[in-house]
Amino acid sequence: MISFIQKIKSSGDDRQLKKYRKLTEQINLLEDQFEQYSDDELRNQTSVFKERVDQGEALSSIRSEAFAVVREASKRVLGMRHFDVQMIGGLALSDSNIAEMPTGEGKTLVASLPSYLHALEGKGVHVITVNEYLARRDRDLIGQVHEFLGLDVSLNIPGLEPDRKRMAYAADITYGIGSEFGFDYLRDNMVYETGQRVQRPLHFAIIDEADSVLIDEAKTPLIIAGKDGVSTDLSNLCARIVKHFEEGREFHYDLETKTTNLTEEGISSIERGFDIDNLYELEHQTLYHYVIQALRARVMFQRDVDYIIKDGKVLLVDMFTGRPMEGRSLSNGLHQAIEAKEGLEVTEENKTQASITIQNYFRRYHQLAGMTGTAKTEQKELRDIYNLGVVQVPTNQPIARTDKADRIYETIEQKYKAAADRVEELHNEGRPILIGTTSIIQSELVSGELKKRGLSHEILNAKSLEQEVRLISLAGQKNAITVATNMAGRGTDIVLGEGVRELGGLYVIGTERHESRRIDNQLKGRSGRQGDPGTSEFFISLDDEMYRRFAPEEREKLKKNISSDKNGEVKSKKAREFVDRVQRICEGSNFSIREYNLKLDDVLGIQRATIYDLRDKLLERDAVHPILKNIISSHTTEEVRLRCPEDEPDETWDLDKMKENLTLIVPTGDFSFINEDTPLKRIKESVKEQTDSYVVLVDEHLQQEQFSEQLRRFLLSRTDHYWLRHIDAMDRLKEGVGLRSYSQEDPMRQYQREGLELFSMMHYQLEQDVSRQTAQLIHKIETTKKNGVKLK
Repeated sequence: MISFIQKIKSSGDDRQLKKYRKLTEQINLLEDQFEQYSDDELRNQTSVFKERVDQGEALSSIRSEAFAVVREASKRVLGMRHFDVQMIGGLALSDSNIAEMPTGEGKTLVASLPSYLHALEGKGVHVITVNEYLARRDRDLIGQVHEFLGLDVSLNIPGLEPDRKRMAYAADITYGIGSEFGFDYLRDNMVYETGQRVQRPLHFAIIDEADSVLIDEAKTPLIIAGKDGVSTDLSNLCARIVKHFEEGREFHYDLETKTTNLTEEGISSIERGFDIDNLYELEHQTLYHYVIQALRARVMFQRDVDYIIKDGKVLLVDMFTGRPMEGRSLSNGLHQAIEAKEGLEVTEENKTQASITIQNYFRRYHQLAGMTGTAKTEQKELRDIYNLGVVQVPTNQPIARTDKADRIYETIEQKYKAAADRVEELHNEGRPILIGTTSIIQSELVSGELKKRGLSHEILNAKSLEQEVRLISLAGQKNAITVATNMAGRGTDIVLGEGVRELGGLYVIGTERHESRRIDNQLKGRSGRQGDPGTSEFFISLDDEMYRRFAPEEREKLKKNISSDKNGEVKSKKAREFVDRVQRICEGSNFSIREYNLKLDDVLGIQRATIYDLRDKLLERDAVHPILKNIISSHTTEEVRLRCPEDEPDETWDLDKMKENLTLIVPTGDFSFINEDTPLKRIKESVKEQTDSYVVLVDEHLQQEQFSEQLRRFLLSRTDHYWLRHIDAMDRLKEGVGLRSYSQEDPMRQYQREGLELFSMMHYQLEQDVSRQTAQLIHKIETTKKNGVKLK
C-alpha cells in the first residue's frame, strides 16, 4: 500500500507536471507565429526580450515566448525540434529543479531553453558538464543555436590564460567542467588587483549529470595547492616500517568508515624505531603525521582501484567514473606516502592554499538547476543541501527495457563464470553486450574470463581513457562486447546498430552492486534509450566488497544458513533482502560522510567568507583607509583586554608586556604613566585617546598614493600568509579531532570550538603584524623628513 506521505509527494509531482504541460501547450501555440519570422526577425527577438527584462519584466512572463524562439532557431540551425517532454524539462530547470530524464531523451537540447532565458538578464549562465569532451561537444552543438540568436557562447577549460578566461566568463553562456569553475573561484580570491579576476558574480548554473557533480564528487573538496618541502627519507622510512605492520597488532582498520589508527604496540614500535620517548609530544608531530599517512597509503589505497601508475607517476582514479584525475593529487603528504609505498620518486608535498567543498561552491550561485537520468533516490539530500527539487520528466517514448532480477552467487569466481556464460550465450545470438564494472581490477578479471572463452571484446577503463567516446558509441553494434569501468562514456548515447532491435537491443550486465541504487540505475539506463528494446541484469556475489565492508558478521551468518545450486547460485529471499538492505546502509554511510564533510567546511566556510570579504575590500584602493584605521584601533583595544582581563586580579595583569606592545603599535604614544595603581578605566581612556591621535597621523600618510598602495599590498600579502597558515592548522585540527573521536566531547563540537580559537588567534596575529609594520613605515617616513632626505 502506498503510504500517505508518498501519496502527497506523488500528487505534488502531478500538479507540477500538469502546470508544465499547460505552459508547453502555450509554447506550442506560438510555433506557427515564429515559423513566419525571417531569420533577422527571429534573431531580433533577443533584443526585444532583453529590453523587456531591463524594464523590470519578470523572466516568467517572457518564458513561453523565449522557449518558442529557441525551438524555432533549433529547427533552422540544427534541424532538431524540441519534443514536448523536452519543453517540460526546460521549464523544470528554469524553476531551479533537477530534471530527471533517462539516457537518450536529449538533455543537451533541453539545456538550450533555460540557458537562453537566463542569459537575457546579462549576468552570465554557466552550463557545467563532467568532462572537457562533453563541454566542448555541447558548446559546439547548442552554441550554434544561441549564436544564431545573437548571444555570445564560450568554453572554459583548464589551462586557459587569464585574459582568455576573462573573455570566456564575459560571454552570455559559458560551458565547462564543474571543478574548473570552482578552481577559478578560488584563484579569484587570491589576486591582488580587481582586474586580475576572471569570474563575474555567480548567477545561474545548469549542471549536466547533476548527481555525479553534486553528490558523487561532493566527498572530495576542491583544493588549490602549492609545493612545500617534504622529507623524502622520512617518507620512504615510514613506508618501509609500516609495510611490516599487522592489522590487530600494530594498527586497527575500520573497513566501514575506512579509518585507521595505531595500537599501543604500533606506537611502541615507532618510538623504538626512532629512539623517542613519546610519539604524541609536540616535537614529534611531524613524525606522527608521516607515520599515519604511510599507514593510510598502505591500508586504504589499492593500486588499480584507487590509483594507477603511469609514466612513473601516481594518478588518482575517480571511483565513480573510473577516469584518471589528471593534475589532481592528495594533500597533506598522503600522495607522497603512496609514492613511497610504490617505490617511486617522492614529489614535493602539496600544501593547501585555498579549498572549498563542491557543496559550498555551488551554493554560492544565485540560482541552480541540473539534469540527470537518476536523481529521485537522492531528492532529500538535493533539497536539504542545494534547495533543489527533483522533477521526473515523462519519456518521449515508453521505456521498453526489461530489468531482470539480480543473480546472486556465493563466491566471486562463481559470479564471474555465470556472467561469462551469459555473455557467451548472448554473443552467439549476435546481441551487443555492455558489461559494467566498479574498478580497473574488476575489468581485468572480467576480461580474463572472456579471453579464456575466445570472446573478442573491448575494455574501457582509466587506462584507456582516450578511446572512451569511440568505444562507447560502438557498443550498440551487432556482436559487440564492451567492458566499461563504472560510468565511463557517460553522456555519450549508445545507438543500436542495424538489426539489433530485432535481437532485443543492448544487453547490460552489472558485475557488482554499486554503493548507490542511483548508480545501478545509471548503468541500466545505458540500454533502452528512446523506446529502444533492451535488457539489464546484475551478477553479484556475497563475497563482494560492499557486503564484506558494511555487514561482515551478518554476511557470514547468512552464508551458513542458505543453500545454493551446483553453480553456486543463491535463490533465497533472505539473500535478496540482505543485498538490498546493505546497499541502503552503504547509501546512508556515504551520505553521512558527505554531510560530515559539509559541516566541517561550513565551519571553515564562515571563516573563509570573513577573509574573502576582507580581500574583496582590499582590492579597492580607497578601502585601505577605513580598514587600516579599524585594525589599529581594534588591536590596541584587544591588547588591553588580553593583558588586563577584567575578570582576573590586578596583580596578574602583564602591564610591562602591554606597554611594550602598545608602543610598537602606536609609536607616537606615551604609556609610561601606566603602573599597578592606574585604574583600568584610565588605561582604556588613555589608550583610546592616543590611538585616535595616532590614527589621524596614519590617515594623513594614507593620502599619499605610494604609501597607501604599499600598505594595501602588504595587507593583502599578510592576510594571505596568515590564512594559509590557518588552513594548514585547520587541516591538522581535523586530523586530530578524528583521532580524539573516542573522547566524551562530540568531534564536531571540538572542531567548531577549537577552530574558532585558532581563527581568533590568526586574526590577532594578523592585526599585530599589520599594526606594527604600519608603525615602522610611518617612523621611517617621519625620520626621513626630519633628516631632509626625499623618500623614494
